[in-house]
Amino acid sequence: MKLYWCKNTRAFRIAWLLEESGLDYERVALDLRDETSKNDPAFRAVSPMGKVPALEDGPARICDSGAICIYIADQYPETRLGPPVGHADRGRFLQWVTYTNSVIEPAMLEKVAKLESKSTSYGWGSFDLMLATLRGELAKAEWLLGESFSAADVLVGTAAYFLKKFGLIGDDPVIGPYIARCTSRPAWQRAQAFDCA
Repeated sequence: MKLYWCKNTRAFRIAWLLEESGLDYERVALDLRDETSKNDPAFRAVSPMGKVPALEDGPARICDSGAICIYIADQYPETRLGPPVGHADRGRFLQWVTYTNSVIEPAMLEKVAKLESKSTSYGWGSFDLMLATLRGELAKAEWLLGESFSAADVLVGTAAYFLKKFGLIGDDPVIGPYIARCTSRPAWQRAQAFDCA
């Protein structure tokens, strides 16, 4: 298994996922600011748009964080990173795995770009609605699926960390402790160590 990865990018979240998984993988470092690295044919075969993260696992080629999370959880059930098809928590898992790409990131862009909220036009509603929904869910339990950490927490936890890091939220009494739980995990710390090296 190969993870195409670049420091200080969204690839961190899949490095964290793979560290949580316990699976053997090779991290293929790229510099996306360098055209030679970005246009490497092996990388572009996995990620036609030249974006990271990108995962190669045998014949599987995946270049979307949400899809990679679902793939790892399904393909490697022994990792316990997501409930199997048919499990009562499967729908919630899928909702929260896709929440970062489909709701949090567009809402962050709305906030940073100072766009007018258009709750009837934007699929994510508004930045404030995104935060209220996230807070409401995180207030229920330690992790998005209750007591079980999952790949959904990898994506949402990373997004929450960047909401705080970019100054888009302050000292939030619900999101703050969730970020602390995520960043205290040994797998987060291992991924952070090489991402910041």
